[in-house]
Amino acid sequence: MDSASSDRIVLDPAILVGKPVICGTRLSVEFIIGLLADGWSEADILTNYPSIGHDDIIACLAYARDRLKDERIYPPAG
Repeated sequence: MDSASSDRIVLDPAILVGKPVICGTRLSVEFIIGLLADGWSEADILTNYPSIGHDDIIACLAYARDRLKDERIYPPAG
């Protein structure tokens, strides 16, 4: 995890069963990425969730990037 996301994204078994969340919230990385995928703008997210900021959204994107960076897809043999 890069330093931007490591300061802002936490994994705690007591919060959302250990899903990565924005520090100090119960907003998961998955939830924020989902909002962006559904077409929400950063401004929409920040207006509806004023407890987070721009850097938190960037940290979510960085966290997702870092998780996907090493993902490998192997086609089925056949």
